[in-house]
Amino acid sequence: MSAAADLSHASVRVRAAHLAHEREGHFAVRHEVFVRDQKLFPHTDVDEHDDHPSTIHLVGEADGLIVGAVRIYTTVGPNRWQGDRLAVHREHRASHLGVDLVQLAVGTAAALGGTVMEAHVQVSNVRFFEYLGWQILGPREIYVGTPHQPMTIDLTSLVQ
Repeated sequence: MSAAADLSHASVRVRAAHLAHEREGHFAVRHEVFVRDQKLFPHTDVDEHDDHPSTIHLVGEADGLIVGAVRIYTTVGPNRWQGDRLAVHREHRASHLGVDLVQLAVGTAAALGGTVMEAHVQVSNVRFFEYLGWQILGPREIYVGTPHQPMTIDLTSLVQ
């Protein structure tokens, strides 16, 4: 899978957000999920990682509307990646969109030379990530007042 990968099926499509309206859609989904629905952040979930040069914002579309988002960025050198802020509008959570976004995120990081990706996953989503090949990495922790589980995936097995 290339860094510019585009996974598509039916009316669902995931890709990197390159255009201004795609980035706006990315942030709108995150705001809807993390600020309005889950109330994890009081005003915004945007932080310093969003403007970092290594950050790649990915979006998921359904019927032409951006309804999913995730971001990835390097942490320590170009080989270690962090995935976070996976968000899908409530009415699309039963679709395959979350799977597609996570697969695009790990595939993109692997294609860019990443060897490992880590994430801090809300405890309710741990089984979903395990299903996608992620493994638990250490004890649970509290992040923005909510239990999260550090998890990891080996990216070297994804590169062909």
